[in-house]
Amino acid sequence: MRNNKTQYLTTVGMLCAIAYIFTLLGEVVPIRFGFLRYDPKDAIIVIAGFAMGPLASLVISVIVAFLELITISSTGFIGFGMNVIASASFACIAALVYRYRRSVPWAVVGLILSSAVTVGAMILWNYLITPWFMGESREVIAGMILPVFLPFNVIKCGLNTALALLLYKPCVQAMRRAGLIRARRGGAVNQSPVISMLITLLAIALMGGMIALFIALKP
Repeated sequence: MRNNKTQYLTTVGMLCAIAYIFTLLGEVVPIRFGFLRYDPKDAIIVIAGFAMGPLASLVISVIVAFLELITISSTGFIGFGMNVIASASFACIAALVYRYRRSVPWAVVGLILSSAVTVGAMILWNYLITPWFMGESREVIAGMILPVFLPFNVIKCGLNTALALLLYKPCVQAMRRAGLIRARRGGAVNQSPVISMLITLLAIALMGGMIALFIALKP
């Protein structure tokens, strides 16, 4: 039991470091969409979820966002909250679906579903928080949802989906050879109440985002 916990903590720590390095790469070679910057770390966090379960994705999302907060972030706790929501919504939902059915088609389904939830959550966040954070009126921010925030988050989720699918197999094989994770059989797996609650909250965020989008598009 003790060895299993040590192995788990070691693997989580390693994946946190890799995800943070991906964040730094995004700083060194920035890919920008206007004032928004693409961050590839979520691909690593979703790979962690596929390999170790949704709870690992949640833990890594919080740790990496905190590391950003105390090192490179200029957005403070608002940026910290945004990073946690974006990473957790993308990685945890995909990992939960994959945990239910461990196969490539279900991984793709999970990534599509998680992308939809992430886009909705980010639209809701931008609609509610960005006016105060940027010092702009809500009408101005609402006008940016369709031409700016929506396409950016769709592109970001698409890039992270492609990156996760590309890197998952070699990453998992390397971790198995290193003895950091064990091979698992396919099939359904029960989910924890904590993850069920998280998924419910993120689904509510998706609905809120769609409502915010409707308000923004309303004449």
